[in-house]
Formats: sequence, C-alpha cells, structure tokens
Amino acid sequence: MMGQRILLIVGGGIAAYKSCELIRLIRKSGGTVRCVLTEAGQHFVTPMTLAALSEQQVHTSLFDLKDETEMGHIQLSREADLVVVCPATADLMAKMAAGIADDLATTLLIATDKPVLAVPAMNVRMWSHAATVRNVARLRADGVTVVEPDEGPMACGEYGPGRLPEPPAILAAIERHFAERSHAAAVPPTGIRTSALAGRHIVVTAGPTHEPIDPVRYIANRSSGKQGFAIAGALAALGARVTLVAGPVQLATPGGVRRVDVETAREMADAVAHALPADAAVMVAAVADWRTAEAPQKLKKDGSAPAALALVENPDILATVSQSRDRPRLVVGFAAETNDVIDHAVAKRARKGCDWIVANDVSGDVMGGEANRVHIVTASGVESWDELPKDEVARRLAMRIADAL
Repeated sequence: MMGQRILLIVGGGIAAYKSCELIRLIRKSGGTVRCVLTEAGQHFVTPMTLAALSEQQVHTSLFDLKDETEMGHIQLSREADLVVVCPATADLMAKMAAGIADDLATTLLIATDKPVLAVPAMNVRMWSHAATVRNVARLRADGVTVVEPDEGPMACGEYGPGRLPEPPAILAAIERHFAERSHAAAVPPTGIRTSALAGRHIVVTAGPTHEPIDPVRYIANRSSGKQGFAIAGALAALGARVTLVAGPVQLATPGGVRRVDVETAREMADAVAHALPADAAVMVAAVADWRTAEAPQKLKKDGSAPAALALVENPDILATVSQSRDRPRLVVGFAAETNDVIDHAVAKRARKGCDWIVANDVSGDVMGGEANRVHIVTASGVESWDELPKDEVARRLAMRIADAL
C-alpha cells in the first residue's frame, strides 16, 4: 500500500471508534489517509482525534467556505486512490444506493470517479431488513465493494451479522483491492468486452443449495457463491453468452449474464438441463449431496425426527452433464476438499467424466473469503495457482476456457 491515498468517510455508529485504529494501520502500511466525518459520526469520534491520527485536516461540512475556496468537494472526491466508508451505516448506504447528496460525505460519494469500498456496521435486524438487502445489492451492482460484516454480540445486546469487522480485516480488504487492481492490468477495462468467446454459450453454477428438512429447517453449506459469480462475469467479459444458475445467495448479477435463481439441488439440476445445449459448463456450485424427505410440519423432539431425517442422495449434476446427450465440448467441475485435495480431485474427475476439475482446500476461511488457491486437474496433469483474489482466479480460468474452445 506504499503511497496509496485513502479517503476515509466515517459514518455515525458506535463502531466509528474502530476507524481510529484503521487509520493507524493504513499509515503503518505506507498509505495516507484524509478523513471526512459525518455529522452523526461526530457523536462518536471527534475531528481532532482523526486529525491527530491522520496528520491531515478533517473535513466535516459541505458548506465550509475555506475548504470550498481552497480545495472544493469535487477535488477532494477525486484526489484519493480509494474511498472507504467505515462504518457504513444503514442510513448512509441507503443514501448511497439512492444517489442522495445532502451532506459532504454523500456529495463526495456521488461526485467521485474513484473506487468505493463500504464496510457496513449496524444492528442484525437492520442488516437483514429487505431495504438494506436491496440497497447492498444495488451498491454492488453499481460497482461498490461491500465488505460482509462480522457476526457476533452487538452493543445493543443482540447477536448476529452486522458487526463492523476488526480493523486488521478491513485493512486486508483494502489491500486486496489494490492487489486486484494490479492484477487487472491484463484485464479489459470495465464495460469493454473482447471477442475471445463471442458466439459461445456457457452455463455456470454457483453458490450453495438449501435442502428443506421441514418448514423451518434446511441442510446447507458455507458456499458464498463469490467464485462462481466472478467466473460468470469474467466469461461474459470475453464475449460469452452466460447462463448463471445460482443457489440462494445475496450477490449482484454480473453484467451481461442471464441469471436463474434456484434453491435445491433438484431445482439446480432442472435449470442446468433446460440451459443446455452449451459450448461449456462450469460447475462451481457447492451442491448438497443429500436431502431428506421434507416434513410437512416442524419436527418435534418426540422421537420421530430421526426416522424423518433419513438421507436421500441428490442428483449428481456434474456427472449428468458430463454424460448427457447434449454434453458441452468442455465440462469443468469444482472440488472443495479439506484434505488430500489433489488426490480427491483426480479421483473425482475420473468418476464424474468431466474434462477438468478445479480443486481447492476449504479447511480454512476460503468459503466466504475473497481469495482462493486452486489446482487445475486435467488429462495432462495438475497445475497449481498460488493464492489469488477470486476475481483473478476467474479471469485466468476464463482465458483458459477461451483457449480450450
């Protein structure tokens, strides 16, 4: 981060105190920080504190005559390399999503031509409210990077997702942004498509599946869908017509991608079958291997639950596609493993009949994380890629698919 300039917008929430430590970490990493403190944020931290930590003037008002004469909010919004909103409250994100510009912070955000990274912090019910879910999806669709909040106890006494991540985790997200930016040097600029996959139809699956047990419970896994969505976007950027069959995730649809939402493994299998024929299929989804016979009522602790929970094997979507009459020219499977990753991937490729297996170790925090270390298993052998941002894994895999087709 040496020399990178961060414009830090501090919103009004109890977690605003963590912005002080974030400033220290950014500067320790070689970056510089200029702060904008909202009116609500001033109830939690003071301009003097932020100024002392950043060694820069702190800006608080859109109508500061001195600031507007010497710099102006337009210049302030564009002189940074990255705009970070931390904490991003429900109110602030709602204004960002709606394009409201009624104070210095929101005016800067709508005037900036630089990337924006938002770090939400709010009550668990506010985070899960339909309006917030909609606003987060809108921001992501607009190109804003929204960091997932932590889960845990909150100042209000409730527990759940909505906590501001700890400053080292926020710094890691900022560093990933700059790492991805440097990797993107070989990627076509945003909005510009190449023709490497023009005329090709590619089916991609992503995310988990949810298998109902009864009206209130289901079997699931920790897949975030991020890698699959990134791959769908990278393929579309190369000119492919992409059908993305997505399990239940809260992610914005990549540009130029047709999305089909499903919940269960059987629904995903049906959606994939309807999407064929295709030139390639990239099966990234973490499909549940088993389901139960769904109970019509909530199961009780009366001894009946064990019999009702007998597991039934789900459709094997990867094997079905690999062996179908409409088999794509290239079938790529994914293998999430916790041990003996390459050995299991080699065996899976032979068992399923697919062309490639992309394997990764999910024993850590890969599922839901922003980076991946993968092994590409083909008939020719194994190629391993060091840990990379998921967007870069997607770009490399898309280019490799283009070469194969």
